[in-house]
Amino acid sequence: MSESAARPTLAAIAARAAVSLSTVSKVLNGRPGISPETRARVEELLADSGYARRGLEVERGGHVELVIEDLGSDWSMEIIRGAERIAREHGFVLALSAMGEDHRVDREWIQGVLRRKPVAVVLQFSDLTAAHRRQLRTRNIPFVVVDPAGDPPPDVPAIGATNWAGGVAATRHLLELGHTRIAAISGPPELMCSRARVAGYQSALQEAGIVPDPSLSAVGDFSQQAGEREARRLLARSDRPTAIVAGNDAQALGVYDAAGALRIRVPDDLSVVGFDDVRPARWARPPLTTVRQPLQEMAEEATRLALRLRDGPVENTRLELATSLVERGSTAPPPART
Repeated sequence: MSESAARPTLAAIAARAAVSLSTVSKVLNGRPGISPETRARVEELLADSGYARRGLEVERGGHVELVIEDLGSDWSMEIIRGAERIAREHGFVLALSAMGEDHRVDREWIQGVLRRKPVAVVLQFSDLTAAHRRQLRTRNIPFVVVDPAGDPPPDVPAIGATNWAGGVAATRHLLELGHTRIAAISGPPELMCSRARVAGYQSALQEAGIVPDPSLSAVGDFSQQAGEREARRLLARSDRPTAIVAGNDAQALGVYDAAGALRIRVPDDLSVVGFDDVRPARWARPPLTTVRQPLQEMAEEATRLALRLRDGPVENTRLELATSLVERGSTAPPPART
């Protein structure tokens, strides 16, 4: 039997699922009007049959879809700039959509993307479920995750940054200036990047012979408000830290707000280091010392990889780009003890 004869047809899948051909077509194209049970049964048959892998040709739109957590954040704007540049270079437009809560795309999004038929999908942070991955692959829609929220399965293409090394570099910089009471305000602990940055901070302290003090570690949500709230608590201590490593630049700017309200001068009384190097870090007063995460470059690499995956398997689908410390005006030696 020839390969073409062995390929499953939509009619054969419809017969196996005991549904009409139009029902299979609706599922394949993400159209409404199908019960969750029927949709799941057809999706399973499509995936098990190898329908897409055996040469399915799907009419595509002319766009790359970028899924962003917060369309208004400085972090996201850097990702958008990088993805848009590569999409434009390849003759595509960039379409934006927002993910649901908890860094996950929901059922409405996956049905919508099947209808929109992008040439590729790039996702910020998001953890795709096994069902979502299967649906995208069945339709031959390649996808890549930028800065994954957790540790994705080996078959999920992902572009990240050296978060652990960045946490080490930020803390070593403060240690070299003479600080020993260094606090940390991390991002959400469920995010792999947050955990890696904290681990780097702790490793640098241990390397310097300093046992990390749990009372100097705070948890935020990557917002400026969280940075201010946790910094106020840390700075209200009688033995307050002389330096704070923040999980991102937004939280670092929140530390600035707390210090200003408490009449604590940056960097004379308190050194602050952020993470990301988004544009507000350069505009802050004093300009923020931070760990540069190459956000635009990460988005560019993710978009390139997603477009390459249209043509077939790619040998290396995991990449971490290097972070680097950018020294500005928010760090100095600790104040002399009186």
